[in-house]
Amino acid sequence: MIKPLTINTTRQGLLNITSPVAAIVRESNLHEGLCTLFVQHTSASLIIQENADPSAKRDLEHWLNRLVEENDPLYTHTLEGPDDMPAHIKCALTATSLAIPIAEGQLALGTWQGIYLWEHRRRGERRNLVIHLGG
Repeated sequence: MIKPLTINTTRQGLLNITSPVAAIVRESNLHEGLCTLFVQHTSASLIIQENADPSAKRDLEHWLNRLVEENDPLYTHTLEGPDDMPAHIKCALTATSLAIPIAEGQLALGTWQGIYLWEHRRRGERRNLVIHLGG
């Protein structure tokens, strides 16, 4: 089964999308299997990360922005602004897909794990994800 999921972001950073993904899994009535997520963009990514302490999210965002800075004179791909090429590099360093087991009708995430869409552009975007459920 393939389900689309559209997420509207408002800014750069990590957005917890665990709830809408978990809802799709519940609605599928799949008892066990695999949930594969794929983001259809080259300037956003997906990660599984701690969902309890917001400082972990902030630290990750700050670290990646320091690692891949805007306005690097080596960038030639700047048509859409100073965050354009850095967004592509950040996407390349992270992931565009995730695979999460489904057990007893639920995502088999650990206690402190959440699914995050990582928006790498400073402005908000409409992000399309494809969710594949199989089992």
